[in-house]
Amino acid sequence: MYFECQGRRIAVNTPARARLEAEISARFSAGQGFALATLNLDHLVKMEASAAFLSAYQAQDLVVADGRPIVWLSRLARRPVELMPGSDMVLPLSRLAAEAGVPVVLAGSTEEALNDAEAALTATVPGLEIAWIHAPSGRFDPDGDEADQILHRLDETGPCLCFLALGAPKQEQFAQRGRKQAPAAGFASVGAGLDFLGGHQKRAPSWVRAIAMEWLWRALSSPGRLLPRYAKCLAILPGLALAAWRIRDR
Repeated sequence: MYFECQGRRIAVNTPARARLEAEISARFSAGQGFALATLNLDHLVKMEASAAFLSAYQAQDLVVADGRPIVWLSRLARRPVELMPGSDMVLPLSRLAAEAGVPVVLAGSTEEALNDAEAALTATVPGLEIAWIHAPSGRFDPDGDEADQILHRLDETGPCLCFLALGAPKQEQFAQRGRKQAPAAGFASVGAGLDFLGGHQKRAPSWVRAIAMEWLWRALSSPGRLLPRYAKCLAILPGLALAAWRIRDR
């Protein structure tokens, strides 16, 4: 399944969880890095407005579907993909890392949230090694000096899994740089996944997620910030549905 932004294609190139886990396990075994991004409507909105974000997304090795609209559109196009939100990937990827003996790095959010996420991960995933954590100071710039320092330390760490909780587009742009400057590291952009894990943000209850209303739950929890974002997402849906129908016809 693919989407077009600024005349360029963004493909959900890893449609199933089993395929994602097999690919990441193989890369861990080979000591190869990767960049994993989780595509949703908000990202498509941002990519249409930002060539830099679009470029960062095209540099990702693995792209999965984060958000039911992406899944629904893929079904409309007869190119079905599974739902794999970034926040749901933290524990499964950590288990793969533990099985492969690959250390994990947590970057983003706040120091308190990362400490709590570290405690939750080590309590839940036997044998997991947290190599180090880093909470950026101030307004993190993925092209700045602090990013250089993190990438240098990741390169020294060697093969590892780095969870990025920096928000879009910063985490994807940072991962784009990381693929060149710390090529043995695996970067997984998980947004609020570490905050959820450590209890610093409350996720919608499972029954709300089951009826595909997590977006409404989040919007009502922070309407001033999220309602305008979701309005932009809804505005692009008709055009995306038409494009998916055209893919179906092909």
